[in-house]
Amino acid sequence: MKNLEDIMAMAQNVQAELTKAQAGLDQIEVEGAAGGGLVKVKASAKGRIIGVDIDESLLAASEKQMLEDLIVAAFNDAKAKADAASNAEMSKMTSGLPLPPGFKLPF
Repeated sequence: MKNLEDIMAMAQNVQAELTKAQAGLDQIEVEGAAGGGLVKVKASAKGRIIGVDIDESLLAASEKQMLEDLIVAAFNDAKAKADAASNAEMSKMTSGLPLPPGFKLPF
């Protein structure tokens, strides 16, 4: 059963590479922005929020609703960029594997 042993060894290698890639995602930083850069959100590619920067011009009480909307937009922009960075890193790792189309890691 040499073939089964090869498959098991390959699965262990994939698991080790996946663990390493997941750890590396927290080191990649992306920045989402809204309102022409008035609100910025910095996140890791793993989705961890690192920081928020809000321009002082938005701190007036009359700007509350707009500020809330811009914060949501900046978070969503950061999340989209984090997902893109994560997908790019994971596709590097899986590029040599014979996976079916649409198959995504981690499961």
